[in-house]
Amino acid sequence: MAFPIDIRKEMGHALYIAQEGGKHKDAKPLKGFGGTNVLEVVQSDGTGTYRTMYTVQFEDIVYVLHAFQKKSKTGIKTSKQDIDLVEKRLRDAQQKYKEWLSSQNK
Repeated sequence: MAFPIDIRKEMGHALYIAQEGGKHKDAKPLKGFGGTNVLEVVQSDGTGTYRTMYTVQFEDIVYVLHAFQKKSKTGIKTSKQDIDLVEKRLRDAQQKYKEWLSSQNK
């Protein structure tokens, strides 16, 4: 909610497209996650650059892993701290999805 309104709208639109099974024009695979299961949308305005990372690896679910304003003024590389957080949240999401599946099969 701290993102500027235009950025929030575009990020929300990207997530809506993902929920519908599509891919936003600015969505791209996040490097280091082997494929297209983790995607990133980057948007910029006069106040800065904003990133939202999400996964589409679960059937019928889009899981937002991280959203933040990029702090570094140099380079486009995502910080190790942010990548570590995405990895942890992805593992957590995989575990929750696995538990949910097993509860559905009872």
